[in-house]
Amino acid sequence: MLPLVGIVLFVHIAIYVVNTVGAATFDNLLWLLYLRLPTPTSRKFREQNRLKREVVQLKRDMNNTSSQDEFARWAKLRRRHDKTMEEYEAMNKELASQKSSFDWGVKAVRWIGTSGLKFFLQFWYSKTPVFMLPEGWVPYYVAWILSFPRAPFGSVSIQVWSNVCATAITTLAEIVTALLLQTDKGAAEPVPAGAGAEEKKGQ
Repeated sequence: MLPLVGIVLFVHIAIYVVNTVGAATFDNLLWLLYLRLPTPTSRKFREQNRLKREVVQLKRDMNNTSSQDEFARWAKLRRRHDKTMEEYEAMNKELASQKSSFDWGVKAVRWIGTSGLKFFLQFWYSKTPVFMLPEGWVPYYVAWILSFPRAPFGSVSIQVWSNVCATAITTLAEIVTALLLQTDKGAAEPVPAGAGAEEKKGQ
């Protein structure tokens, strides 16, 4: 079993990834994956796309048909267009309602799997040391702070370790981002015109 120190770290990495990518992006990705599964919702989604294409095609045919010279054909296309549009809008509302329910369920599962799990671990393992410190390694008051609030004295509590993980992940991500931006900036810096010629002339 993964030790407590690793579980807490993994939970905070998951929280950071979800917050960085964005909850809406994460939800939309899961929705698109869900629509690829053989479910009634995916069949409705395919039917919605078919109706949308049909509406566009009928609208194009109507625009290419004269309402004066070919009124009978134009009227028939108009009736088909209106009927198909009604079916499309009804299907669209139904899918929007299902997506809303899906998003709510995903948000609940995501919270339980990240923040909810973090709070549960902090409560359940509040008296369990994440790891012990060597005796006399830090001053008394530091050892007391590290074991706060309920872990054995001389150990690191899950609350303290949780804060350390969150801070370390955020700081490391900021450092990596800054380095990548600096690298991209250096690579994109233009070479001044004539610099090569002046260098050759100097040689």
